[in-house]
Amino acid sequence: MKTILNIVWLVLSGFWLALGYVVAGIICCILIITIPFGIASFRIAGYALWPFGRTTVERRDAGAGSMIGNVIWIIFAGWWLALGHIVTGIALCVTIIGIPFGIANFKMIPISLMPLGRDIVPTDQPFATR
Repeated sequence: MKTILNIVWLVLSGFWLALGYVVAGIICCILIITIPFGIASFRIAGYALWPFGRTTVERRDAGAGSMIGNVIWIIFAGWWLALGHIVTGIALCVTIIGIPFGIANFKMIPISLMPLGRDIVPTDQPFATR
């Protein structure tokens, strides 16, 4: 079932959302100081491309640096990506079949705003990294 949901997700919105994260990652990797943001963006691009069967968990070893980085991320890239999730989620919720995918888009907004200090893990082991 996860595979079917992921394929439909990929066709409806996953490709474009992942492309947005890849573009943000490339822009962040151009500058040396923002490479950690680029790496986080590439990690989330994979999650945005194929989200069903995976979830995000907070990392225990994330400290103040992650929080400061998240604030910088929100200012420069996070709100654009969150806006993409909101627009796509609303568009998907217009149809009955798209409602689960719209809800999945809304669930991805927090990680698009604050990607640092989070890990993406399979849903059958969400507490494995804690």
